[in-house]
Order: sequence, then structure tokens, then C-alpha cells
Amino acid sequence: MDFVTVGIGIAALTYGAYTLYARRSNPGAFGKMEAMKRMWGEKAGLAMHFVAYSILPIVFGIVAIIAGLRGVSLLSW
Repeated sequence: MDFVTVGIGIAALTYGAYTLYARRSNPGAFGKMEAMKRMWGEKAGLAMHFVAYSILPIVFGIVAIIAGLRGVSLLSW
């Protein structure tokens, strides 16, 4: 087991989950989301922000945790 990889995975998973929660409770706190909405439109900007700041960190976190539990290090990727 690689503790560093598992720790990074947990941090990424936590960050993704936090952005999901914060987007629901206080959507005005995301300045980048507003900029993305202005640049690409309401729906596309929101979708891009959702994927980039919630979905990707969650998926990366899950993959990193599984890899770390199997003994794979992020440094070896």
C-alpha cells in the first residue's frame, strides 16, 4: 500500500465532494464558475465547471485510492 497515493486520492475525493456541497449551499462563492458562465454561456459554463471541479477530482480520487491500496505510486505513473 502506498500511503502518499491514498492520501492524495482522499484529498482529491474530499475536494470534489466539497465543491458539490458548496455549489448547492453557496453558488456565488465560485468566481471561476461565473467567469465560465460568461465565457461559454449559462449551461455550458456550469457543465464545464461541474465536470472540472467536481467530477474529475472525484474520479481521480477514487482511481488514486484504488491504485494506492494496490501498491501503485503516483510517482510511477
